[in-house]
Amino acid sequence: MKRIFRGATIVWVALRYGLDGLVLTSFQKPWLRLLARMVSVGRDLRAPRGQRLREALERLGPIFVKFGQVLSTRRDLMPPDIADELALLQDRVPPFDSAIAIATIERAFRRPVEEVFVSFDRVPVASASIAQVHFATLRDRQGALHEVAVKVLRPGMLEVIEKDLSLMRMMAGWVDGLSADGKRLKPREVVAEFDNYLHDELDLVREAANAAQLRRNMEGLGLVEIPTIFWDFCHPEVMVMERMNGVPISQVQRLRDAGVDIPKLARDGVTIFFTQVFRDGFFHADMHPGNIQVSLEPATFGRYISLDFGIVGTLTESDKEYLAQNFAAFFRRDYKRVAELHVESGWVPASTRVNELEGAIRTVCEPYFDRPLKEISLGMVLMRLFQTSRRFQVEIQPQLVLLQKTLLNIEGLGRQLDPELDLWSTAKPFLETWMLEQVGPQRFLRELRAEAPHYAQLLPALPRLLHDYLKRAPNDARERELMALLKEQRRTNGLLQAIVYCGIGFVLGLVVVQAIVRVSLLH
Repeated sequence: MKRIFRGATIVWVALRYGLDGLVLTSFQKPWLRLLARMVSVGRDLRAPRGQRLREALERLGPIFVKFGQVLSTRRDLMPPDIADELALLQDRVPPFDSAIAIATIERAFRRPVEEVFVSFDRVPVASASIAQVHFATLRDRQGALHEVAVKVLRPGMLEVIEKDLSLMRMMAGWVDGLSADGKRLKPREVVAEFDNYLHDELDLVREAANAAQLRRNMEGLGLVEIPTIFWDFCHPEVMVMERMNGVPISQVQRLRDAGVDIPKLARDGVTIFFTQVFRDGFFHADMHPGNIQVSLEPATFGRYISLDFGIVGTLTESDKEYLAQNFAAFFRRDYKRVAELHVESGWVPASTRVNELEGAIRTVCEPYFDRPLKEISLGMVLMRLFQTSRRFQVEIQPQLVLLQKTLLNIEGLGRQLDPELDLWSTAKPFLETWMLEQVGPQRFLRELRAEAPHYAQLLPALPRLLHDYLKRAPNDARERELMALLKEQRRTNGLLQAIVYCGIGFVLGLVVVQAIVRVSLLH
């Protein structure tokens, strides 16, 4: 019943804000345009379509807001008026009452907010779908003052998310059961992955741990700043971190006026992304413009500032190696190797003809090389790859859904910063260096160091283990089992040989009989 009620609510909101007409008017058929005018009768739809879409997503809750955030980075795929409105979802979601935020803080730390912070700004500086942020001043254990940002979880989020996820699970079941293509897309697994990430985002201690890990990973790179976490003031509903001062990355003209090298900034973004993915296997997976700023401080001028670490992606070593080999093969235009990797990984059936898959991939990708980013629509590439995947029954990998989403965000940011950016040539040297590290002596030494503690325990015991094995009595249980297996194997081999000999004899007998019959007929 809850799912039915939620589904009815979604339909009501779509009708209330005229989203049905917005979809129908995008078609060229006259009768569909007429239907759009008919369903809009009696409703006040004077507000611009982008505003109505944004307000509807806000009304439907955090999952739909996040969907709008992703769309806001794809100005190449939607009209400018809709993209401008959806951009407001990045950090301008209507805030909740500050009194509720203060009550949450006091409940978390069991003391008045005045005792937790030296000062606390009751007006939120940013409000997003999951939480909102207030600035404050904090005194640490040593008595030093720090300017901090306090992130407070929105109340009642778990119940709202559970309703939407329940509806998504039901819809995924329909898609999985009613469509062969839907089954190949693994909708149940994709929803399960989304479920995990959303629940992780509701735990601010987990987000703080993600931030700390990313900060350690990025320390030596010198391209991105990540805030320090104040662990004494972290709770599942409240997180306190260093206050970062920067300019939102969407304000490109302001950055350019301040002297920031915009083309370099775009290249640095690609480097950060590929470093996090292929070196660390731990990447920021919510990289919309509302979560990224650029520092203008003298010591860190021109560096990225990352915020909001509720959603991070992780990759296993096998995932990283497979993806890196795919990217490297793409950059070399070695489409045969790409096709072979798809077969080796099990993403396509083993019976797939490699040369056919190679030709299909070449047809999709070859026209897009050596072009600036402004001439490449990744949406079009993905659509054509999807059509190809249907033909070859490629299975969608749920663990890579976040990576695909983040790659779309990166493209959107790159398009905003430097339309001339060549994504392929920027990433190619990095991936080639990474591949050399994976297959060269550096990887051997790294793995040898990792296994050293195990070898240190094994080597002293090795002579004793060898001596015990050589002294083992022949009537040992394992020896008896081995002898029994060998005996059974010999018996099986003898039976197979007898069957083969009988078959050969039968065939030879038929040949002899045929020869005798033919000779008799000739005479």
